[in-house]
Amino acid sequence: MKTFGHWLTSPWRRTAVAALAGALPVLAFPAPALWWWAYLALVPWILLTRSAPTGRRAAYDGWGGGFGFMLAMHHWLLPSLHVFTLVIAALLGALWAPWAWLVRRFLAKDVIPTRGRVFAALLVLPSGWLAIELVRSWQGLGGPWGMLGASQWQVEPALRLASVGGVWLLSFLVVAVNVSAAVLVSVPASRAPAVAGLVATAATASAAWVWAPRPDADGQTRIAVVQAGVIDGPDRRFDREEQLTRRLIGQDVDLIVWGESSVGHDLAERPDLAGRLAELARVTDADILVNVDARRSDRPGIYKSSILVGPGGPTGDRYDKMRLVPFGEYIPARSLLGWATSVGKAAGEDRRRGTGQVVMNAGPGLRIGPMVCFETAFPDMSRHLAEDGADVLVAQSSTSSFQWSWAPAQHASLGALRAAETGRPFIHSTLTGVSAVYDPSGRRVGSWLGTDASTTAVYDVPLADGVTPYVRYGDWPVQVALLVLMALGLTEGARAVRLRRTAPAPLVPPARTVRESPARPGR
Repeated sequence: MKTFGHWLTSPWRRTAVAALAGALPVLAFPAPALWWWAYLALVPWILLTRSAPTGRRAAYDGWGGGFGFMLAMHHWLLPSLHVFTLVIAALLGALWAPWAWLVRRFLAKDVIPTRGRVFAALLVLPSGWLAIELVRSWQGLGGPWGMLGASQWQVEPALRLASVGGVWLLSFLVVAVNVSAAVLVSVPASRAPAVAGLVATAATASAAWVWAPRPDADGQTRIAVVQAGVIDGPDRRFDREEQLTRRLIGQDVDLIVWGESSVGHDLAERPDLAGRLAELARVTDADILVNVDARRSDRPGIYKSSILVGPGGPTGDRYDKMRLVPFGEYIPARSLLGWATSVGKAAGEDRRRGTGQVVMNAGPGLRIGPMVCFETAFPDMSRHLAEDGADVLVAQSSTSSFQWSWAPAQHASLGALRAAETGRPFIHSTLTGVSAVYDPSGRRVGSWLGTDASTTAVYDVPLADGVTPYVRYGDWPVQVALLVLMALGLTEGARAVRLRRTAPAPLVPPARTVRESPARPGR
């Protein structure tokens, strides 16, 4: 009977196993939301990679696993982008090739790792993973959707850690735990440093739980979310949102938030719609934050814009979405990749970008920081809004194209992390669900509005004051990770130079020709 190791000698079978192993972490994210699985999900991938016969094969294992991870995390894009989803997963999967090479470099199966190597692996491999997440965070590559630390959005100690080092610190620690677990399983002789790594992770989490500053309570505000549901046509959608908003009359709300693309016409060209919104603001005695997805009358192009409307009409506060969804709202390098429109529902026309973030004054003493949809995946955007004085972070979103997939729940979960990172409450108001609200610690306020709901909900949202370490110091775990990788590169370079210099001279001098030059084959 052939062993599993012999079965893996086929490159194609091995790549398929790598893709399957790379896909396993997605179970830690919504909708399965098995948060505890994140701490073991990388172990099969690590064990496969460390058994690679060569560094090149390990890199292929990394690429295959990265492809599996990206495809599993974004599988709900298949109905829209079809085969192009596989292309994107294959391109982004290549980011894990160097990481897998490092796995083999420190934990190779044919060499018993020393304690020093294991300790180095516990530092280098999480740092390498953070470098991948940093590269993926570039909006042109699709953004940081599916950062490993984001799987811990419902774990209170993890949210406390997020207030210290953001989602980056969570990713680092999750990978470190996986490396420790892989060593415990496969290298009995090196269990001591692996256990030390687990103890250090537990101590870090415990210290954050005890010592990390908590948001200081500073009153509360009453915010309503209007979720229209799946309705075709901008006019019918507006009618439904107007009907739902009238339910809020007399409920003493401070702000009403509609979802992304809730208004399908430029308000400057449709004064009738602007007037209806102003009337709603008067009868509810609250400003309304709408989202206009339309061609602008004052400049060329289509924008997605958060616009605040008061009893007198639009207040002048406007935020134009800055980070657009690749292929959904624009096509990168359209001259080369424009063919994506022929195989799926890619953007037929590129939307235009905004130029800066905005903090709006919504009623007496309430400052809100708006974001639109995909932007909630970027930790830096909410951090900058908190730095600029936002009391409440507000995201307007729509995942109607992926209504029955895992995407709406994945998207809604990001608000918990952004709230915990900044110490500011987070309102995630969607057009079609899932809508959610979180307090300044990242805990859920009230119930989610699911994808089958067409309704309103009112939330008593606690406010907080103070600055979290993450807002103050920014992405410091990433900076530390890059320093670790730079130190590794310098060490490896110096080692290679030293080995070349100390290489022994050949025992027999090369044969010489009559002209006293080394003999060459065939001469």
